[in-house]
Formats: sequence, structure tokens, C-alpha cells
Amino acid sequence: MKLNFPIVLAIAIAVLMVWSVINPAMMDVWIAEMTPVILIFALLVVSYRKFQFSNTAYALMSVWLIMHTIGAHYTFAEVPFDWFTQWWGGERNHYDRIAHFSVGFYAYAAAELLLRKQWAKPVTAMFFGLFMVMSVAAAYEIIEWQFAVIAGGDAGIEFLGSQGDIWDAQKDMLADTLGAIAALLLFWLKQRK
Repeated sequence: MKLNFPIVLAIAIAVLMVWSVINPAMMDVWIAEMTPVILIFALLVVSYRKFQFSNTAYALMSVWLIMHTIGAHYTFAEVPFDWFTQWWGGERNHYDRIAHFSVGFYAYAAAELLLRKQWAKPVTAMFFGLFMVMSVAAAYEIIEWQFAVIAGGDAGIEFLGSQGDIWDAQKDMLADTLGAIAALLLFWLKQRK
């Protein structure tokens, strides 16, 4: 019996979501962080019968779903990621930055969708994927800011996740963009084959 890779990923992510909701660090932050995860996950599940991405696209998209689900459980600043912080030589928990980098992986799926549906040529599809990620990154930083203003207190600070860095929003958007460039480089290499 051959395993269906996207379905195995979906089951693993669903199990992780159940773990994540069990005694999270802050339930209001969990709800705010998991809302986009649940929406994207549901969209991928519902659309699976009509359009199936490649296994590569599903694998790349799952990285963000997994990282964000873990971050929602602990809050991004508190994910046990000390080994990386010590290796990097910093004081900040860089789990958030790596999760932002993985947001960029959705550029691969966007380019793949446009190309396979014949809505765009490869170069245009890749530029659209890049610009889509950059737009989503900017919009998400605005949402984080507004949530922090509205929620205030510890929940607002934890959701914002700046960890005292005044340039956090800009660095997060750069991480998203670099992730998109990396994913699109992989897309381009796979298209050449």
C-alpha cells in the first residue's frame, strides 16, 4: 500500500494542532496565532480534491504550519530553542525569524498554481509568488501591531513577538522575502529539469 504524502502530512499536522491547544502558554495568543494556521490548513484540505500541489509544495507549506503551531503553543519568544540562540551567539529567540523564513515557502506553491493552471508564464509566476509573500508579510505585521494595541498587556507583547527589537517587523518581512527567494530558486531549478 502506497502512502499518500499530503494526507500523511495533514494527519501529522492535525495531531500537532491537538497537542498545541492542550495547555498553551496563553490561550488568547494561541487563538490569535492559530487562526491563520487553521484557515490555511482548512483551505488546503478543502481544495485537495480539485487541485493537488506537488509533494514539494506540500512539504514546503507544511513547514510554516508546523512551526506556527508550535509557536502558538509556547508563544514564539518562549519556544525552547536555546541551542540555536547559543549557536547564533544572540540573546533573542530566533525561532520566530526561522518561522518567518518559512512563510516565504508559500511562493513556491503560488508559482506552481499559476504555472499549472496556465495563468502565467514561469517568470511571471515566480514574480507573483515573491510579491504575494511580500504583501502577506507586510499585512501580517500590521495585524500584529493592531492586535498588540487592542489586546495590550502580556498577550499583546507576546503576539507582537518583537522581544525588544525595534526593527523586528522589518526583519520579519525580510525573513519572509528571503524564504520566498529560496523557495523560488528551488522552483526554478525544478522547472529547468
